[in-house]
Amino acid sequence: MATEPLFFEPIFKERIWGGNALTSFGYDIPSERTGECWAFAAHQNGQSVVQNGTYNGLTLSELWEHHRHLFGHLEGDRFPLLTKMLDAAQDLSVQVHPNDEYANAHENGELGKTECWYIIDCQKDAEIIYGHHAKSKEELKAMIQLEKWDRLLRRVKVKPGDFFYVPSGTVHAIGKGILILETQQNSDTTYRLYDYDRKDAEGNLRELHLEKSIEVIDVPSAPHQPAVHTEKTDDLHVTTFIECRYFSVEKWDLSGSAGFKQEKPFLLTSVIKGEGSIISGENEYVFKKGDHILLPHGFGEFELSGHAQFIVSSL
Repeated sequence: MATEPLFFEPIFKERIWGGNALTSFGYDIPSERTGECWAFAAHQNGQSVVQNGTYNGLTLSELWEHHRHLFGHLEGDRFPLLTKMLDAAQDLSVQVHPNDEYANAHENGELGKTECWYIIDCQKDAEIIYGHHAKSKEELKAMIQLEKWDRLLRRVKVKPGDFFYVPSGTVHAIGKGILILETQQNSDTTYRLYDYDRKDAEGNLRELHLEKSIEVIDVPSAPHQPAVHTEKTDDLHVTTFIECRYFSVEKWDLSGSAGFKQEKPFLLTSVIKGEGSIISGENEYVFKKGDHILLPHGFGEFELSGHAQFIVSSL
């Protein structure tokens, strides 16, 4: 029986497009070009670490490998999810991700990548690239070869609170001035389609992956926005954004107190606003904006108290 929530120390990644907006969550970021916070990570390119209690100092991968009871004895050779926060001070490159079958065949057994975005904050008139306008593979190839990006790429205005489902095969990019929380498959496989002819710190154009991108892009493009629904329990509004084969994602808005029973294999809980406490039996665990908390299988009945907003993911 797992009896305590696990608070995780995130990992920070500097990016050519990053900024300093993650300091608003109380983080000590490495530079003014910090683009990513890997909140729950069990990947070869980053491992988040437990910072409290019985499992203090263990990585998420070590928990998955040696303490599988915390996840309801789920099967699999790797933890299934990766949670990130991204600060896009500049436009990200235009990308596409492969599905599991393609990635397994072409990327040494790596997983594909389906993801989703919650817009935490953004500048006025900020926009994302979400899909494309090509009607066939031939038209797609021609527009890419002729660099007709304005005609090809589908742009969408965004505002705080928006949610976007980005399955593998979807052309996409996060635009300048957007802060998001991303839930995705545990994969770092990305094909870069276009990067505005930017150069890296050494003055080199960044690598593109045109052939693989064209192979995996869905044509025609039909980005799917799932139906969103909200339920109220006690002083908590739960908004369900997505329930798919890879993950489920909810937003919890707490304005007082609410009781729960943790019956899922695990819950990944990111506090994006406010503060409060988790009360389990005689134990109280205080949380604040910027905390990332795994509620393990068997955590049982508990109470949330405070005024806060969470993004919560699970299987």
